[in-house]
Amino acid sequence: MQHQEFEPPEELQDTINCFWYNKRDFGEVQSGFEVQPDGYAEIIFHFGSGCYISQHGGLQPLPSPFMMGLLNQPVLFYTKDCLEIIGIRCFPWTVFDLLGIPSGKDGVRVFEHPIARLQPVLDRLIADGKIDDALAQVKQYFLNAQSGNITSDMLFKAGDAMREANGTLPVSQVAAAAHTTVRTLERNFKLSSGYSVKDVSGLIRFEQVRNNLMLNPDVSIAGLAHELGYTDQSHLSREFKRYSGTTPAAFARKAKKGTRIVSNNFVVFIQA
Repeated sequence: MQHQEFEPPEELQDTINCFWYNKRDFGEVQSGFEVQPDGYAEIIFHFGSGCYISQHGGLQPLPSPFMMGLLNQPVLFYTKDCLEIIGIRCFPWTVFDLLGIPSGKDGVRVFEHPIARLQPVLDRLIADGKIDDALAQVKQYFLNAQSGNITSDMLFKAGDAMREANGTLPVSQVAAAAHTTVRTLERNFKLSSGYSVKDVSGLIRFEQVRNNLMLNPDVSIAGLAHELGYTDQSHLSREFKRYSGTTPAAFARKAKKGTRIVSNNFVVFIQA
């Protein structure tokens, strides 16, 4: 398994958290991998045998690219043989403006967009092993797109405050950091991301717990609850189960056994 992350150019850092590349061999038999929620939206280009999702009683192929929006529960994908991915990890309050499409709450979103014209170019570069060149193409596309895109400074300030506090700030303090009222912030946040400030803050905080459990499955749950501003351990456990579908202890046990990819921000893949 190969995984690399790349910082965006300075001009994109308020919009895109990072670009990443992943390569993994799943073997000849179709197998599943689970993607856990976090506080980001991802634009996913994939290469190889295809990426599938279970829908309507069968496996449906996903086009490349597709979007991983904010998730309220884990999503199970299926593939086989070698799967390669180029991902663009975006802040959820900027991704729809960046693409110029309406916001929404789709966990996995299929969309028609000129960005799909990159696929044939990326196919050739990935097939030739020219990963850096493929990433350069993607970065240049978003640099061009960013030049005609203006996202509210208020949303940037609100988002920065939320992430800096690991999702623990009350909405009133997020609004104060963005120099606006709660009502104005909530209206603009829902228009830009499809979600409320509280929704996204909850996912950011869950992300911190999830990452801690992945990095150190034996970490104290009570200690995490105190560190991340939960009322108590029971509060953390309820919120964690809401997003992951399982308890923190069960997730930690699975993390010890499963194949995983971890960094401070990366969406976690777990072998199903």
